[in-house]
Amino acid sequence: MERAVRRMRKLLPFLIGVVAVAAIACGEGASPEAAPAEAPASAPVSEALEVPTPSSVAQASPSAPAAAPAQSEAVAAAETRSGGTFRRLWADPPTLDPHLTTDTTSAGVVVELFGGLVTLDTDLQLVPDLAESWKISDDGLVYTFTLRPEAKFHDGKPVTAEDFKWSINRAANPQTASPVADVYLNDIVGIEDVLEGRATDVSGVRVIDSHTLQITIDAPKAYFLAKLTYPTAYVLDRENVEAGGRGWTDSPNGTGPFKLKEYRIGERIVLERNENYHREPAKIDLVVMNLAGGQSMAMYENDEIDITGVSLFDLDRVLDPSDDLNSELVIAPPDFNISYIGFNTTMPPFDDLKFRQALNHAIDKELIASEVLSDLVVSAYGILPPGFPAYNSEIQGLRYDPELAKQLLADSPYPDADTRPRIVVTVPGSGGTIGLDLEVVIEMWRQVLGVEVEIQQVEWATYLQDLNNEKFQAFAGLGWQADYPDPQDFLDILFHSESSINHGGYSNPEVDRILEEARVEQDATRRVSLYRQAEVMIVDDAPWVPLWYQGERHVLIKPYINDYRLTPMIIPKLREISIGR
Repeated sequence: MERAVRRMRKLLPFLIGVVAVAAIACGEGASPEAAPAEAPASAPVSEALEVPTPSSVAQASPSAPAAAPAQSEAVAAAETRSGGTFRRLWADPPTLDPHLTTDTTSAGVVVELFGGLVTLDTDLQLVPDLAESWKISDDGLVYTFTLRPEAKFHDGKPVTAEDFKWSINRAANPQTASPVADVYLNDIVGIEDVLEGRATDVSGVRVIDSHTLQITIDAPKAYFLAKLTYPTAYVLDRENVEAGGRGWTDSPNGTGPFKLKEYRIGERIVLERNENYHREPAKIDLVVMNLAGGQSMAMYENDEIDITGVSLFDLDRVLDPSDDLNSELVIAPPDFNISYIGFNTTMPPFDDLKFRQALNHAIDKELIASEVLSDLVVSAYGILPPGFPAYNSEIQGLRYDPELAKQLLADSPYPDADTRPRIVVTVPGSGGTIGLDLEVVIEMWRQVLGVEVEIQQVEWATYLQDLNNEKFQAFAGLGWQADYPDPQDFLDILFHSESSINHGGYSNPEVDRILEEARVEQDATRRVSLYRQAEVMIVDDAPWVPLWYQGERHVLIKPYINDYRLTPMIIPKLREISIGR
């Protein structure tokens, strides 16, 4: 206890200085929702409604929590009308091309403009989208989809099985340069041949007739259907893409519940209702996404936007029952995400296991979570988030142990600052403050180990590109959010040695073997056991510093906004919103 007090006294002067700056700045930017692939999560307590984190949806599981209703019963019972505009903060998406989407900022728009064969509803259950039904062969290898006869593109043109076949071929084509086609479509027979340029046609995708599509996969896999909810498997209009050239997304002819009415970079995105949507059309007329930035709480209080997260700076005020905003407060369950610091295990000094472990053991996460982040986050010692399928509450991980950290550093090939390679941690940004938690982590590394770290900031779109190309020595300011609720979406996609989203080049043949066995395991209990075994091994190998799972989310929603669902990952949901009189 006495040693802990001394540690606090040593750390407090640094914390006070950082908090004075960050308490005001934290999270006042745009608020893209977290979901499919990488996304910045440098501010775990930011005002982002669902903190941007690389994403990742697997087959819906009973353990997946239902989406939280975003209004009181009184508001839900209020009279509603068709029409109106839903206004929110967002950020410029790196892309609106579904086949290139790897981040939550893009996905939050893409899922409203486009669609695929299947989707997830707001309770995270797998439901039909453009396919009205499907059959699976007895051996689990062949999926036969029947398309809805009323399915149309935004311009009224019917969606056919040939459109889906062309779209899958296009996603896998090397000229498309999809960073994730090999991750989200690699179960389909023939995908690798197209990705490697040995073929131009995915042999495992067959058109039976204009409304029947057949997909053959390489092995029976419980999560395959859920993988098809990711934008890489969305259908595109061939004529729209080919006629539009590189700028085709300026006027995309999608199939989703909304059309792109206007996109002015740095100003706004406006979505309008698709009246011919094949499911129930949206209730609201427009969605306006403000891209110009600003202080979201001030904009909310000035009636410029209809929804905002609550930052640490404003939380006490909003929690006070006497405050006018308290009645508009919604507390939602955590997202399925984790924020982390990643190491490139192929680059010195992170090529050494003991050095990576030393950095993990030098971080007092409980102290940061409590004293810096006001217990709004939960310290992460594993990979899978709480409530997620196969989550292991018993995992120990690499916990704070400064003496062990010092010994590991001394036993590593890089014990001395004078001979140790220069360490650069790259974060997304353009000259602003980095995450408060990251600043404290870096100071702990300096105080406990004498390890000095430089920070490099890179604009978000460039950051994603360089991350996919494994250019960074170490990377932070991001997290991973579930694309589908299956552990394969975290452990296999992020840590298998052949995954293109394994950005740190981590490789452990035994982990690969276990993950490959879990892919085809049909017994649910055995499958969970395999993933838990792999998770423990990955954590011990320390390719990451797992930082935080998100705690409860505090969100303000205008009382006239009905049926906005706070879901733990990005799904199409804006069509369900209605506006009360």
